[in-house]
Amino acid sequence: MPSHTEATLFAHIDRLLADAFAACGLDTDGVRAVPAQRPDLGDLQCNAVMALAGRLRRAPRQLADEIVARLAPLEDFTEVSVAGPGFINLRLSNHVLSTFAAAQASAPHAGIQQQSAETIVIDFGGPNVAKPLHVGHLRSLVLGESLRRILTAQGHHVIGDVHLGDWGLQMGMLISEALVLWPDMAEDGPWRANPPFDMQTLQDLYPRVAAACKADPARMALARAATAELQAGSARHMRIWEVVRRVSLDAQARDFATLDAHFDELLGESHVQPLIPGMIADLVARGVAVRSDGALVIEVARDDDESPMPPLLLEKSDGAALYATTDLATILDRRQRHHPSRIVYVVDQRQSLHFAQVFRAAQAAGFTEGITLVHVGFGTVNGVDGKPYKTRDGGVAQLRDLLADAIDKARVRQNGDAFPEDEAAALAAAIGIAAVKFADLSTYRTSGYVFDAERMVSFEGRTGPYVQYACVRIASILEKARRDGVVAGAIDVRERTERELVLLCARFPDVVASSASRYAPNEIADFAYELAQAFSRFYAECPVLAASNADERGSRLALSSLTLGVLGKALDLLGIRVPERM
Repeated sequence: MPSHTEATLFAHIDRLLADAFAACGLDTDGVRAVPAQRPDLGDLQCNAVMALAGRLRRAPRQLADEIVARLAPLEDFTEVSVAGPGFINLRLSNHVLSTFAAAQASAPHAGIQQQSAETIVIDFGGPNVAKPLHVGHLRSLVLGESLRRILTAQGHHVIGDVHLGDWGLQMGMLISEALVLWPDMAEDGPWRANPPFDMQTLQDLYPRVAAACKADPARMALARAATAELQAGSARHMRIWEVVRRVSLDAQARDFATLDAHFDELLGESHVQPLIPGMIADLVARGVAVRSDGALVIEVARDDDESPMPPLLLEKSDGAALYATTDLATILDRRQRHHPSRIVYVVDQRQSLHFAQVFRAAQAAGFTEGITLVHVGFGTVNGVDGKPYKTRDGGVAQLRDLLADAIDKARVRQNGDAFPEDEAAALAAAIGIAAVKFADLSTYRTSGYVFDAERMVSFEGRTGPYVQYACVRIASILEKARRDGVVAGAIDVRERTERELVLLCARFPDVVASSASRYAPNEIADFAYELAQAFSRFYAECPVLAASNADERGSRLALSSLTLGVLGKALDLLGIRVPERM
C-alpha cells in the first residue's frame, strides 16, 4: 500500500495515473482524474488517453488497456476498466478512501492546501462619505469579504481596504454648506464631539447642496473655494472634514458589521493626496504624462487594441485631479507601504474601462514591477423584473433596507414560539444575511442576479438556509452522540452514500484552489449545496446513531464529523455563519 504522502486523495490518484502513463512511455501532461460521469462504472475517470492517442496515431483503446494493466494490481483500486473508445474508469478501494478521509478530518482548514504566501491587497467597498451604502455596494462587500477569507485560508497575507471617497469637490460642497447652517463650526468647540448632524442629515444635505451648486455659479464658486481651503490644509476646514468623515464611517461601519465584512484599513482618497503633486511632477519629468489640449494625460492605447482606448486623464486643464489620479497614487502608496504581489479590485464590471486605463498607466509609470493588478468585476443586483434593483418609487435602494427585508422575511419563516425573543431575532438575522450572501455568491460574479428575499430565505432548494440547516442537523447528531457517550471511530467506507460523501469532501481543497485562482466563490457555494444534498441522502440511507453495531456507528459518526468540518469551512469562506439551532 502506498504511503499516502500526497496532501489530498485526488493528488494521490493523479500521481498513480501519471506513473502508469510514464511507465507506458506516454506524456503525463494533463493526466488527471475527474469525478465519473457514470458512477455505476467507477468513482473517477481519466480522459487523457483520447488526446494522446490522436497525437500518437494509435488506437485509444489499446493505449487505455496498457495503462489499465499498470493500475489494476494496485491496492488503491478494486476495479480499473476501459469504457467506450478509451475512457479509464477507477473504482477506489475502501481502504484508500478511509485513509484519506481520516487524514482530511484531522487536517487544518478541512484540508485546504497552503500556497506560497503572498501579500495581497483587496480593494472593496468604495463608499462615499455623507452617503449611505446602497444596493450597488452589496456585491462588492459580499464578494470582497469572501475572497479575503478564501485567500487568507490559503496562507496569504491579505489586507482589505474599503477605499473611501472622502476628498474633492463633494467635500467642499458639504463644508461650505455646514458653515452656513452651523456658524459655530467656524471655530473649534464641543461640536466636534457632538456634531449637529448625523448620517441622515448628511444624506439629505448632500443632494440639496449639489443641486444648488449646479444651478448657481456663485454657489459653486463658494464650494470650490472651500475645496481649495481644505486641500491647502485649513485647520477650520479640516476639522469639519474630519467630523463629516467620522459620522459617515460610523454609520457605514454598522452595515459592514451586519454583513460581517472586515477591513484592515479604512483609508480613502484623502490618504494619498500628499503624494499626488510629487507623482505628477515625476511623471511629467519622465515624459510618461504629457499635455493634450491643456490637460495632462497618459497615453495607454496599444497597437493590438480591438477597440479605441482613450488616454488616462491625470489632470484637467484647470489643474484639478480626478478619480484616476487618486487611483494611480493609491497604487504607488500601496507599493511603498505593503510591497504586495497582487492588488485586487472588487468593483462593478461597468468600471472595466477605467481600470484598464489605470492599470496600463501604472505599468507605464513603473509602479507595477512585481505586482499583478486584477479587476474582479461583477454584475448588477436586479429586481424581480430583471432590471437593476430600485425602490418602489424608482430610487436607489439603501443597503440596510435590503438586508432588513431579508431578515424580516426570515423572521416570518421561522417558528417564533420555538425560541426566546432575543434568540429568535439573532436567528432571523443569521438566516436572512446567509440568504443574501448565498444568493449573491452562488451566481458567477459577472452575471447579475435577482434579489428576491422571499425565495432566498427558503429552507428548500439552492439557498443559504438550506445549507445552514444541513450543518445544524449534523451538529445536532454529534451533540446527541456526545450526550449518549457515543464516540467516533475509524471511518470505514462501505455504502454507496458513504463513498459519495468521502469523495465529495476530498474534492474540497481543489474547489477552493480553483475558486481562488478564478476569483469565483460561486464554485464553493455550488460545492456546499452539493455536499449538503449528499449528506441528506447519506442520513436517509445510513442510520448513524441507530446503526446496527458499534463499529458502524462510530464510522458514520466520524464521517458526519468530517462532513460538518468541510461544510462549515465552506460556509465560513462564503462569510456565512451557522447558528447553533434552527
